[in-house]
Amino acid sequence: MSHPAPYPVRLADEIARQLGLLTAHLAQLPPHEAVQVIAHVLDPDHGLLDGVTGLMSVSSTFAKTQAERGALPAEVWLALGRATNDLDAIGGDLDEHRAALRRVGTQPSTTAAMPPAPAPLVIRRHR
Repeated sequence: MSHPAPYPVRLADEIARQLGLLTAHLAQLPPHEAVQVIAHVLDPDHGLLDGVTGLMSVSSTFAKTQAERGALPAEVWLALGRATNDLDAIGGDLDEHRAALRRVGTQPSTTAAMPPAPAPLVIRRHR
């Protein structure tokens, strides 16, 4: 008799499945609704990106402890730490755009008398 996967593993599988569904829905949504979803994903207090960053941070801490015990290679801990830092940096890069996403997401979905002007897709980053 096989043992079912422990609850946290099933939870991780379910979250991955739900993210796949969200991705599929996002690809099909009208622009107004898609922007709302993206704004929720990037919400700094309850968003998916922050949640995944937190999960990776806890994973990195766990891996560090295990690496110190010799149960995991140090490279695993370092890779998880880099992933955490990269996700945090991505969140920081997106911070300045959250207000624009919220603003567009709260506008009525009716077409305006004057459509917005297209923006150039190649811009220089400022730092």
